[in-house]
Amino acid sequence: MNKLAIGAALTGTLALTGLAAPVASAATPNLVFSGVTVNKGKAIVVGTTATVNVPVTYDLTRPADLVIDNKKTFAAVILYRGTLKSVANELDPEVMPTCTTTATTATTVTEHCTETIPVSPQDYLYEDADAGTWKAGGLYAHMDATVSDDFLSSETNMALWGNLTTAKVQRAAKLTVNATPEPVKKGRTLTVKGALTRANWGTGKYSGYVGQTATLQFRAKGSSTYKTVKTVKSGTAGALSTTVKADADGYYRYTFAGTATTAAATAAGDYVDVK
Repeated sequence: MNKLAIGAALTGTLALTGLAAPVASAATPNLVFSGVTVNKGKAIVVGTTATVNVPVTYDLTRPADLVIDNKKTFAAVILYRGTLKSVANELDPEVMPTCTTTATTATTVTEHCTETIPVSPQDYLYEDADAGTWKAGGLYAHMDATVSDDFLSSETNMALWGNLTTAKVQRAAKLTVNATPEPVKKGRTLTVKGALTRANWGTGKYSGYVGQTATLQFRAKGSSTYKTVKTVKSGTAGALSTTVKADADGYYRYTFAGTATTAAATAAGDYVDVK
């Protein structure tokens, strides 16, 4: 596959300028990015190691005489956090978009485009603030370079149309559960413990999510439906603990509804045999 040069060639430009300089000029073509959808409208949930490949679709209307060859001239959608004057972080596609012409006029061509933005927590997410709302921007770049053994010259014309849509990036969460003792006599007390943790991109590990509400649920043997028993607040290191009366055989689990920065999670049910 051909690597898209945007990420490699323009990241330095984005970092140096902070996108603070005006990007529109007489040399900038009139491009319209519309109908941008990131990750099929769902939150982007990222753990600590695995790369999440985020699909992006959009329509691009360009001048009919503009050739986007993905060699010297590029167009794509990127994700950024912050504002165009102060970009805190950004994510780019690494492989050129695939575009299919859907409409033409005497002066314009409209294409439907798909691309993938890889989100590697080890390479692109650095701090807690990366969890939250990001924006999509439509990027255009034209790059000319002259290279020889004794001379290097390059010139870049770049434009970015911001705030096309938003996408939520969330830290992945995990839940555990363990009900004891097992087996237990009917009417006796069960202690149901667990832990709520979430991805920490700074350390590359999962850490406890303190002060959050988790719901303890029970599903009786032979049933397919979990019912809420009570809610529990997570303590030190995300620890969960409560007690219930053992009435019937079945499965106990904790669920977490999630927050703006952290995804929902559900523990696998722990079966308890009641004698």
